[in-house]
Amino acid sequence: MPNIKSAIKRVKTSETANAQNVQVKSAMRTAVKKTEAAIANNDTVVAQAFTEAASKLDKAAGKGLIHKNAAARKKSRLAKKINSLNA
Repeated sequence: MPNIKSAIKRVKTSETANAQNVQVKSAMRTAVKKTEAAIANNDTVVAQAFTEAASKLDKAAGKGLIHKNAAARKKSRLAKKINSLNA
């Protein structure tokens, strides 16, 4: 445990930020999995699930949790799967 006041504060703030980052990243993964499950089951909620997943991916990329190109790649692959259902 650090002794310096500023270092103590950094430990507290980094723990808080880490908890928030874990929550956002987990929500992103869950949204992507729900979208993939909806695609696999050919549900009617595919468009809504994709919109939510895209939003969560963009939010994670904006916070720097994943790279913006990784978010774009994941959204592209999901859209490609959805389009193949409709074709």
